[in-house]
Amino acid sequence: MKFIVSSSALLKQLSSINGVVTTNPVVPILENFLFEIKDSELTITASDLQTSMMTQLHVEAKEDGNIAVPARILIETLKNLPEQPVTFSIDHDTYAVEISSDNGRYRLAGENATDFPKIPTVNNATTVDMSTEVLSSAISNTIFATSSDELRPAMTGVYINLSDTNTTFVATDGHRLIRYRRVDIASPNSTSLIIPRKALNLLKTTLPSENVPVTVEFNQSNAYFKFNNIKMICRLIDERYPDYENVIPVDNPNRMNIDRLELLGSLRRIAIYANKTTHQVRLKLTGSELMISAEDLDFSNEANERLSCDHDGEDIEIGFNAKFLVEMLNNLSCKEVSLRFSAPNRAGLILPAEQDANEDILMLVMPVMLNNYV
Repeated sequence: MKFIVSSSALLKQLSSINGVVTTNPVVPILENFLFEIKDSELTITASDLQTSMMTQLHVEAKEDGNIAVPARILIETLKNLPEQPVTFSIDHDTYAVEISSDNGRYRLAGENATDFPKIPTVNNATTVDMSTEVLSSAISNTIFATSSDELRPAMTGVYINLSDTNTTFVATDGHRLIRYRRVDIASPNSTSLIIPRKALNLLKTTLPSENVPVTVEFNQSNAYFKFNNIKMICRLIDERYPDYENVIPVDNPNRMNIDRLELLGSLRRIAIYANKTTHQVRLKLTGSELMISAEDLDFSNEANERLSCDHDGEDIEIGFNAKFLVEMLNNLSCKEVSLRFSAPNRAGLILPAEQDANEDILMLVMPVMLNNYV
């Protein structure tokens, strides 16, 4: 089997799916890309058994065939080649792959394509259409709050609940919770699924900058994403998601509106002086003034700042993990945020002061016990 392809075009397609390939896979052949040619269309597949990505491009080929090609050495070779046509020659008896270019020839050992695991298909699927802009926003607003605790697998992914009026994306690690709701995505069949963090990270890096349609199909075991010439299929997390709605406090009499960037900048400065284990900062609301402070007793470090805010409610003092607050505020794009509290020992809420017509963002962060310093 022989085919000719542009080195830069091939590298671009390989790079878009290379994130799936792991260095020490369960099955050694998964260190390879699967190349399949049919009617001069080259389909390239990468998989780690849980997640698979496929892409296609046109090549010059006179016959159909397939081969598994080592991913790392092929990517490195193409990265160091200037743009030019390259010829792949495959010996199906020995599975040897020879790459010919203007610069020279490179020979690498391929493997039998039939040993590559079969990619699952999504049957009896529910289909939802959305744009890359919406999907990218949903991933960016939630994925950072997923848990890395493998003992709680449900929380290592993003929970998606579809209804006939909206779609809700939820992520939590037990210390913070993000609920991102879109009213411009709906499904007549109410259903829910949990998508693993790795699959969403791959989607996030692969989604194009231009706004194009994305087709999402899923059943009880797999989800399938398709956009441009990229396809991704991932195994869903088969676990029960925590009842997150019960965690969100409903009655929050203390409300504060403040400039997001001012609060973010202050927290970043104050966090430098916080304890390196707890990252605790203290928020003290008195009238229309917010005092942010932190102290590290081990090193006698201390800092405080005062900010003006719009406050409605009683004076309150509450402690939070500065890292969580900074990350949450950094993932918002609004000018002003609204912080809502009920009591020093109950979760605080962060919302954009003005919500977009199509989206509703709610961020919850659990308090930390305040140190007894003045």
